[in-house]
Amino acid sequence: MKQVAILGSTGSIGTQALEVIRSHPGEYQVVALACGGSHTGLLREQVAEFSPQLVAVADRRAEKDLAEVANVAFGPEAVVEAAKSVPQGTVLNGINGAVGLSATLAALKSGATLALANKESLVVGGALVRQAMVRPGQIVPVDSEHSAIAQSLLAGLHHRGLTSVNLDGASEVDELVLTASGGPFRGRSRAELENVTVEEALHHPTWSMGPVVTVNSSTLVNKALELIEAHLLFDIPPEDIIPVVHPQSIVHSMVTFKDGATVLQASPPSMKIPIALGLSWPRRLPAVAPSLSWSEASAWTFEPVDLDTFPAIDIARAAVAASAAHPAVFNAANEALVDLFLKEKIPYLSIVDTVAKVVDDFAGMDNPDLGSLHRAEKWAKSRALSFLD
Repeated sequence: MKQVAILGSTGSIGTQALEVIRSHPGEYQVVALACGGSHTGLLREQVAEFSPQLVAVADRRAEKDLAEVANVAFGPEAVVEAAKSVPQGTVLNGINGAVGLSATLAALKSGATLALANKESLVVGGALVRQAMVRPGQIVPVDSEHSAIAQSLLAGLHHRGLTSVNLDGASEVDELVLTASGGPFRGRSRAELENVTVEEALHHPTWSMGPVVTVNSSTLVNKALELIEAHLLFDIPPEDIIPVVHPQSIVHSMVTFKDGATVLQASPPSMKIPIALGLSWPRRLPAVAPSLSWSEASAWTFEPVDLDTFPAIDIARAAVAASAAHPAVFNAANEALVDLFLKEKIPYLSIVDTVAKVVDDFAGMDNPDLGSLHRAEKWAKSRALSFLD
């Protein structure tokens, strides 16, 4: 029975992970649960069902509400302890935002396999994450796009020697192709986005996600972050990672090889498949989600991204080329600006326009440590606000 720790247990990734564990009895022992503290009622239900040895809650204000819960600790440091709790098992990091980086580093240093759904860990601290790995293949991507790339690489390279950072057979890879739904504004011009409302930006055509991720999907910042993540996971240059709009969200990403072959991974839109693979990699669990039906007609379409209307991807490529800290600045500025947009304090187009200014204004760092990255993030958020005065 594999020991697992679920970080972000009350969020979308965490709850679906526990659904996978629940539907496969005898496969996993839940050793630790960790969450932010916003959904204490759900956490109590999870503790009662899975009986973890450790419960970690980042927000100390939740202490009174969870007084009766056994083995519970509070504060960000408690979440880090949860990340270190299964050195021979798997840590699923489904924490939202840059706060997940410390947990990622702790899990890797412990020796655990890291099922990574927190893209900000790599975007903010890519160099630190790579340094923290104690063995090849320690990171298993859980984002649907990166899981699809990992699966396609395994299929295309015909072996199980794939590692998360030092990709065996990378010389055979021509391009990684990241698919994007296009979000709610696919096909619109920049002029048509000037008066976008919060309600419109939160109306995603395919996926049900949190507000920040949904806005990032509408601006294609999510695809820009995924490009940075794919570069760091698979050691492929950013210019060889190509986004493509695929509105049906059936093909989750592809790999094109030097000989002209393209291998893809396809399934109905469901995060349970990459989550289950993250927990069981490289083995597949049975009956995780419904498969595609071939008994009725269907069509898959692909189109290039309009980089003039959605420039976030080019900004991300420039950030990767500029310095090891520029991606952290990109992400932090975007977080601050999306928050303002959701509060209806800035117009929609100001999000990415201002991110571009902040990234361009940053001096850069070649060998950042955790402290300097946090200072860069703080500077980025402050600088973003200064452009809006």
